[in-house]
Amino acid sequence: MSARAPTVVVAGRPNVGKSALVNRLAGRRIAVVEEHPGVTRDRKVIPTEWCGVAFDVVDTGGWLPGGDALDEKVSEQAGRALGDADLVVFVVDVTVGVTEEDQAAARFVQRTGRPALLVVNKVDDELREAQIWEFVALGLGEPIAVSALHGRRAGDLLDAIVAALEVSTEAVPDEGTTREEGGPLRVALVGRPNVGKSTLFNSLIGEDRSVVHDVPGTTRDAVDTVVDTPDGPVCFIDTAGMRRRAKTEAGVETYAVLRSLEALNRADLALLVIDATVRATAQDQRLAERIASAGCPAVVVLNKWDLIATEDRTDVLASVADRLAFLGDAPVLKVAAISGRGVHRVLPALTASAADYHRRIPTGPLNRALRDLQAHHAAPGARIRYVVQGAIDPPTFTLFASARLSQTYLRYLERGLRERFELGATPLRLRVRIG
Repeated sequence: MSARAPTVVVAGRPNVGKSALVNRLAGRRIAVVEEHPGVTRDRKVIPTEWCGVAFDVVDTGGWLPGGDALDEKVSEQAGRALGDADLVVFVVDVTVGVTEEDQAAARFVQRTGRPALLVVNKVDDELREAQIWEFVALGLGEPIAVSALHGRRAGDLLDAIVAALEVSTEAVPDEGTTREEGGPLRVALVGRPNVGKSTLFNSLIGEDRSVVHDVPGTTRDAVDTVVDTPDGPVCFIDTAGMRRRAKTEAGVETYAVLRSLEALNRADLALLVIDATVRATAQDQRLAERIASAGCPAVVVLNKWDLIATEDRTDVLASVADRLAFLGDAPVLKVAAISGRGVHRVLPALTASAADYHRRIPTGPLNRALRDLQAHHAAPGARIRYVVQGAIDPPTFTLFASARLSQTYLRYLERGLRERFELGATPLRLRVRIG
């Protein structure tokens, strides 16, 4: 972007419709929405544009000081987001009225000194209009009535946001610059619940961006964070833990898993995080299969390695090699995310895997390798005339053959090309054209 986009933080107590409002402002369903409190826990940044003005909308968890340990961590995340805000959109619920939690959260917003808009949500019809004025007592200015669910007066709210930001169109992204052209490397952190993904995520980015708690399923949404590294920007995507379908709760957890799979599909690489204390499980194996089907290379991270006794470490590594054998030569890193031990090796492993993922091999060396492979082991009943690389991300090769090639022979060619050009564990795709 030609200038930093201003930040609009959507805040308020739990269950007032903040995530529904974020989806309405963004014009698409991004944040997970459910009818009970506590669904949103992490900060989620969504680039948004209205009338030629670009800004980032930040969805936060409900502000609920004085709750349990998890509530306090979610409130801490919301507080940090407010500290970075150019504008706060403070959301309340007209169907409930002013509550003590609203008053406490409003006082916190006032203490930050950030400009704020008071938004009264769930005003679905004109009969509710008269009820919005009781929220003037919160001291955040004149209330703006909206219905996030039905989109009522969403355009008026967006106009008010743009007016409050007082941003020129210089903050709009330059024409022709897309995420795909020179965008950051996208890395999805996936794994079962409670294996330490969010702790690793926070350690990698150097900031407590994701809520960390020892309750499985704390992360409910995919959280994107771009970090500048010596090798260029990297977009880390922290995802919800994925369990077996039979153990997945209906509603919010189902949506969270779908968001995790969507994040995996748009990632360039995947960090598969495994709890070393329980070794590789059948569910870890299924997640690795998801990664393979998404077509992105994997880096395996054995977290909590410091808790493994020295005499047991060989067995743990053997378990991983056995369960995840189809990932080939995927790097296996041993880390302790809480202390940060070994985390410094993650970025170099990602850089190396990314280089293989983007690798383009010249046609001459590629065909010489094909000739040598056929001389060593000819295709049964067929001859391959030549090969070209048609795409990258992952490297994709088209074989021009006289007849169909068996899957066994294609695996032989894939292994040979991988070894010849040192492509590591990146997936390869072989396509056959007959004629």
